[in-house]
Amino acid sequence: MKDHTLNSLGFPKSPAETRVVVAMSGGVDSSVVAAQLKDEGYDVIGVTLQLYDHGAALAKKGACCAGIDIHDARRVAEEMDFPHYVLDYENIFKDAVIDEFADSYLGGATPVPCIRCNERVKFKDLLETARDLDADCMATGHYIQRKSGPMKAELHSAADATRDQSYFLFSTTQEQLEFLRFPLGHLPSKDATRALAQKYGLQVANKPDSQDICFVPDGNYASVIEKLRPGAGQPGDIVHADGRILGQHNGVIHYTIGQRRGLGIGGLSEPIYVVKLDADTSQVVVGPKEMLSTRTVPIREINWLGDEPLMSKNEWHISVKVRSTRPPRDAILRPISETEAEVDLLTPEEGVSPGQACVFYDTESSRIFGGGWIWRGK
Repeated sequence: MKDHTLNSLGFPKSPAETRVVVAMSGGVDSSVVAAQLKDEGYDVIGVTLQLYDHGAALAKKGACCAGIDIHDARRVAEEMDFPHYVLDYENIFKDAVIDEFADSYLGGATPVPCIRCNERVKFKDLLETARDLDADCMATGHYIQRKSGPMKAELHSAADATRDQSYFLFSTTQEQLEFLRFPLGHLPSKDATRALAQKYGLQVANKPDSQDICFVPDGNYASVIEKLRPGAGQPGDIVHADGRILGQHNGVIHYTIGQRRGLGIGGLSEPIYVVKLDADTSQVVVGPKEMLSTRTVPIREINWLGDEPLMSKNEWHISVKVRSTRPPRDAILRPISETEAEVDLLTPEEGVSPGQACVFYDTESSRIFGGGWIWRGK
């Protein structure tokens, strides 16, 4: 017989007595979460963050948290009849996310600002706002699962591997995980989400997904960084790993580790790739593809979500993702401290870059054990 003592969000009371703050980006995912919870009878409050200049944002397409998205989120709240607030987090977002993004790029790293936004803005300041509103929990439209384990709440990959956002949420702390809910993580596909949007009559049902970093809506990182850090496009040499100067470039910010096209170098007998960015000397170092292979990956700022302490073992046999677009690969995690470790990849990976995340997965299940930041190549 089914136990009815807990509601669908895991609380021992009726939905009407359960207040949930929904983080609404204006897209179809978070809109469906808000509509579904309202339909189930929960006390829903929608909150949307204004993360950058509203006037400039209105013209931006393909990015979240822009002016049109605030309008869409507000309209969903009106359609479903629940309160909705817009919070101006522009200064917080610039200090916590945009500035580090620019500085990391200038340092020759390849940052992932969406992770920092979840970590430092959405799951920190917004979560505190949800507590201030006396919410029992905060729900988001992320494709990831929170499951009640025998010891504590666990983070698991989404049921739909093609939508899984675990790479971007590895830094979710245990305390945050206790308060968060992800109602879409169990769905089999994005089509299922859009079907729910149709069911609730939401006008955003067919709204396209955002593809770009919200403050880089055209994908042109270099132009954004040059605006944030004038003079960032300092020219320098394109240097082969063997020391030969092959040409000039107009700023390391225009290149990424693993890049092959657009180097402007011809007449070589073999394909060459960007293997290192040296911001201090303004050098773009290139070399053969095999130089991109990495087996040992140094990690710091680890967020550990395992049941046992990280330092309780000398090594952990896990799977890891070193890029968001790649499947998890078998690896050995060797802790150095509570926040630092080395990861040995059983099969070398190409294009491992400082500034990217390394996310830890259980080899036997969908569980995520956290992760850390790749901080220098070897």
